[in-house]
Amino acid sequence: MVDQREVMGSIAIEPIREDHVESFRQALDIVARERKYLIFLEAPSVEQMRAFVLDNIAAGHPHRVAVAGGEVVGWCDIRRLARDAQAHCGVLGMGVIPGYRDRGLGRKLILSALEAAKHAGLRRVELHAHADNTRAIALYEKVGFLHEGIARDAVRIDGRYIDSVLMAKIFD
Repeated sequence: MVDQREVMGSIAIEPIREDHVESFRQALDIVARERKYLIFLEAPSVEQMRAFVLDNIAAGHPHRVAVAGGEVVGWCDIRRLARDAQAHCGVLGMGVIPGYRDRGLGRKLILSALEAAKHAGLRRVELHAHADNTRAIALYEKVGFLHEGIARDAVRIDGRYIDSVLMAKIFD
């Protein structure tokens, strides 16, 4: 078994590339199938993921991945909203696969993506977190996100309703 400290030391945070698509999809699928962190319950098809990634690259949306041993083990993307009146806003999505959590990787990913968002001219970045995902909410608070509201029963997974916490960070 590989020493986790060694694995964490060799992780690169980098902008997503087309050759990350299948590995990114696999990482998203792993987290989605846990059925407790994302609104995805499984990853979209490889073709849909490729379209999403290529669109992010072409549009300059900040999208960072954590890569260990050539495989994506985490991601953070911020998609600019499409309407002109909201083009200064982006929506953040992120995840880290089991075995790589609670070691600061999520923080590195989100800080890298937020810096890229600021350089891309975004003023506001928002996200929705499942209210019972206290670890993620604590991370978002640590990097400057503020609570803006609760959407009650916004998510339903396996017959269980979960509140969604709306949080946002505004760059000065």
